[in-house]
Amino acid sequence: MTEPAPRSRRKRMTGKERREQLLTIGRTLFAERGLDGTSVEEIAAAAGVSKPVVYEHFGGKEGLYAVVVDREFERLLALVTEALNSAIHYRSKLERAALSLLEYIETNPDGFRILVRDSHGGTGTGSFASLLSEIAGEVEYVMAQELDRHDYDGKYAPMYAQMLVGMVALTGQWWLDVRRPKREEVAAHLVNLAWNGLSGLEPRPTLDPRRRRKELERLEKRAEKAAAKAEKAEEKAAAKAEKAQRKKGRAEEEDEARNVPETENAGEIETDEEAGTAGATSATLAGAAPSGAAETAGETAGEAAGEAGATVPEASARPAR
Repeated sequence: MTEPAPRSRRKRMTGKERREQLLTIGRTLFAERGLDGTSVEEIAAAAGVSKPVVYEHFGGKEGLYAVVVDREFERLLALVTEALNSAIHYRSKLERAALSLLEYIETNPDGFRILVRDSHGGTGTGSFASLLSEIAGEVEYVMAQELDRHDYDGKYAPMYAQMLVGMVALTGQWWLDVRRPKREEVAAHLVNLAWNGLSGLEPRPTLDPRRRRKELERLEKRAEKAAAKAEKAEEKAAAKAEKAQRKKGRAEEEDEARNVPETENAGEIETDEEAGTAGATSATLAGAAPSGAAETAGETAGEAAGEAGATVPEASARPAR
């Protein structure tokens, strides 16, 4: 008869190891269900311990939750701060900060889910809102330097910092669920909007400076071609308009040339008609004048003859002496 194998004794964890175990389990449960949806019983069961062990280390689930939040808070803040301080150029600072946030989300989704939940009374200052305020404080310094470099009013640096951090944070929350496109592409588009603005968006944003320079060169050549094409079209339109103007001028000259002979002919016709009318009048007057004169002469001669006839008989009738 064989003796039963001795039961393997489970290695007893140290207090520090047990604490880390509870933190890891708690972070997973809190990310999935939230603080209110998680019980001490569930935490203890997942860790394979009794509830008093949880109370012993954290005093309850609220204490465990607060430590989890504070840890994630410090981790993300350190990543973003390091990114802001590791680059010299301001665009590079923004690129690295956005990329560090997305990288944190990708590698610590549970931690980020906990951070973005509404702040709970037992979390102390480690809420997402206070985290964003801390990050905005770091960004504010960078924004103040950038505004000063462009001679802008530095008093608006806090406002711009809040805008910038809020835009990146909300994009991170959205990307937490969709996970596409890739984080480098998301960061490139984030920086594209934040750095260039809507009026100057790059069609193909990238985090690679060399690719960005090539893209800018391509866009410059494209713009030059477009400008040359527009100039050529403008010259063509001007030449076409000038040609149309010359054609219109020639047509007007031809119309004037046609109108001049017609006017002269009309004048000649009027002159001939006037001359004919005058001639007819003269002829009429000429024909009427001799007839009247003859008649008058005849009448005068007749009268003279009559008088002479009357005188002669009187002389012949007188007796001779």
